[in-house]
Amino acid sequence: MRDVIAFWSYMAAACAFASVVMWRVRRRPDRSETLLIAACFGTAMWAVIAAVFGRSEPMTMTFGTIRNLLWVMLLYDIAGGARGQRLSGVRLVFAAVTLSIGLHLVLSVIALFASFSPVEFQDVLTSGTLLRITTSAGALVLVHNVYGQADPQSRLRIRGPMLGLTLMWGYDLNLSTLAYLQSTDAAAVDELFRLRGVFMALAAPCFALTAGAKASLKIKLSRAATFQSLSLVAIASYLALMALFAAALRHTSWNWSSIGTAGLLVACTAAAAAVALSPWARGWIKVKLAKHLFEHRYDYRTEWLRFTETLGRSSVDAPPLGERIVKAFADVLDSPGGLLLACDAAGAAGIAATWSWTSASPTEEQDGSADFWGELEESGRILEFDALRHGWADAKDKALPVPGWMLEDSSVWVGIPLLHNQRLVGLAILAAPEYRRPLDWEDFDLLRTAGNQAASSLAEAMSQEALANAQRFEEFNRRFAFILHDIKNLVSQLSLVARNAERHADNPEFRADMVATLQASVGKMNELLARLAPHSASRVQRIEAQPLRPILADAIAAKRRDREVQLLGDASLAAMVDAGALEQAVGHLLQNALDASSAAPVTVRVDADARNVTVAITDKGVGMDGDFIRNRLFQPFASTKADGFGIGAFEARSLIVAMGGRLSVDSRPGQGTTFTITLPAAEQHSEPQRKRA
Repeated sequence: MRDVIAFWSYMAAACAFASVVMWRVRRRPDRSETLLIAACFGTAMWAVIAAVFGRSEPMTMTFGTIRNLLWVMLLYDIAGGARGQRLSGVRLVFAAVTLSIGLHLVLSVIALFASFSPVEFQDVLTSGTLLRITTSAGALVLVHNVYGQADPQSRLRIRGPMLGLTLMWGYDLNLSTLAYLQSTDAAAVDELFRLRGVFMALAAPCFALTAGAKASLKIKLSRAATFQSLSLVAIASYLALMALFAAALRHTSWNWSSIGTAGLLVACTAAAAAVALSPWARGWIKVKLAKHLFEHRYDYRTEWLRFTETLGRSSVDAPPLGERIVKAFADVLDSPGGLLLACDAAGAAGIAATWSWTSASPTEEQDGSADFWGELEESGRILEFDALRHGWADAKDKALPVPGWMLEDSSVWVGIPLLHNQRLVGLAILAAPEYRRPLDWEDFDLLRTAGNQAASSLAEAMSQEALANAQRFEEFNRRFAFILHDIKNLVSQLSLVARNAERHADNPEFRADMVATLQASVGKMNELLARLAPHSASRVQRIEAQPLRPILADAIAAKRRDREVQLLGDASLAAMVDAGALEQAVGHLLQNALDASSAAPVTVRVDADARNVTVAITDKGVGMDGDFIRNRLFQPFASTKADGFGIGAFEARSLIVAMGGRLSVDSRPGQGTTFTITLPAAEQHSEPQRKRA
């Protein structure tokens, strides 16, 4: 009964693939179509032989091997014959799979015509199972890469055959693995072999779903896919080789079989350890693979993404930009470390950063002469120091006055100039790897392009640092200008005290008032000096509800002296202000009003509405025209007074805006000026007692 199931199972597969052949032979086939028809016909013939002779007969093994060979030939044709240097790596995978199929075919033919004992024939079956495992694994790798690396439009055209091959070889791989791990007469394995034909019959329609010719297919195998494919095939081949070697020596009487197996295992282990532990061996293998398997040395997309990611890293724990630049170049050439020499604004070079640099760092005298940096900036040439040491460098490189320490230190390997807008901003020096190789045109092109990118990042960072320094100086100068303006007011106040002292020195009340004024002036001068500190507190430090009367009274008392200043309106109103900053702002505006009006009184009026409190400072002076108000009034260092600094109105507005208020002005030439301060209102509350100077 079981033989009947196996027979009709394989016959169903034969009929299914024969139907695919008749379906596809109706139209004029091209080469790819012809190979597909031939592979389907070979699969149908194998199914018929398996139905008639059984799965373990040499005839079935032979036709099964021919079937696999035809399908691999179709894959090779779909991949464009793996033409070009780019696909030389995948050709090795095709060669390995074809070699496994060829060995299996030879073994099947020998079994077909030679007579073996039952034990020897069992060894032949075991060896054939191992070869089928290797073939199926390698073929699945090929299917994955051919489909995965195809152009998206091309995938639609080959989706059917790729799915069918995946099902066919996937079933074969699992079935062969189970057959090798268990005894061949195991019931579970036998059932899987009987159902193999049914599974193939179900997979057959996939081969009828391909569309059109192969001419439009585009296969581009990446470097990662190539190395993965070679690794998988190498592992599968190694396992199959060891298993075949063990099977061949299983029934011999020679004692050297175990010794040979152990020796081969030791040799393979030693080779793997050498590759894992030796940087020289890894570098040599990488160079040879890149040279013989690929058209170009570098995968430029991968290299550029890695380079820009290293340069642009912005996490909290990211190293400084200089170290990132050195590491980015070192990753390109597999260098173990390096250093960065950067030029400052004066053109002097110094060590800006190091990354895993183990040699002695150069001193300032060794960094290089001005002639070296000037000629390197003009030429922009990448320096290969091994070539300079051994005399095979280009004549233009030999003409450069290279600093002696770069040639004397044998670990110095490559120097990459960083040019930004034709200006040399730095020089990246890389240490030599374990395996040194001469640089070629690809290295120079990639390093030159990467150098331009790194130079832009370095120049931008240097510009930002220079801008930050300039901003710090600007902030210091701005503070100093405000302080000078305040000092000028204090000097005016002290000058008035000095003049009055000549007339009222004998008056005790005047002397007391003079002492209080001097103490207040000294305190303000100390505050002004403290504001010059880099980390001094802001002039607006604490905004809270404050009554306006004491603040305005202190500002008026400091400026009034021998001039009349009237406080009008409801001065008991409160506003959200910083008391010191508001007093300083009102003082600036009062001083300007007193200077603008020679004899007429100045008024300070307090009003309020539902949301705001206003303080209007009015004088009857010369006034200002609209052009001056719009373009010069609130600009620093613009003043109509011969001895003025032009900072009072600017600083007053800055203080008021910092408190959340605003300052407006209304002025007419010859009619006077009104400055109106608008502040957020606060709830009314009692006025605290303030000590006045």
